[in-house]
Amino acid sequence: MIALFTTVHLALAAAWAGAMGYSLLVVQPKAERFFAGRDDDYEDFLLVMAHGNRWKVVPLIAGLMVTAVPAHLSYLLPVYVIAAVVFANVSWRHWPARVFALPAERAGFRRSLRLQAWVMTVLAGGAFLTGLAATSGLF
Repeated sequence: MIALFTTVHLALAAAWAGAMGYSLLVVQPKAERFFAGRDDDYEDFLLVMAHGNRWKVVPLIAGLMVTAVPAHLSYLLPVYVIAAVVFANVSWRHWPARVFALPAERAGFRRSLRLQAWVMTVLAGGAFLTGLAATSGLF
């Protein structure tokens, strides 16, 4: 049973880190180039891309927290709590404020989101690698 929880846990962590990494390293740079000079269109695209994502990530974070203990990875819980706090800030503070931001404020919101996204990516990726190493007997 431990192996099942460990597999589910690692799959969830890999999915979160992978999705975040793909967004940061592939989707966002290409979208920025595609919409160069059309800031309103770019912002509309980003809003469409972000819409509804929180309700995919909330259960993912909950799944990570629930599976960490039976997978003997409870030492990762503080990492997930920090990532959840950053995610909550992005979802319930950043995006609502950004929707009503003036065009001159958008660059600051984009920088802020990129930084917070990198924090979540590093936390999720680090937790995945730590969990993988621990369950593989590397430490």
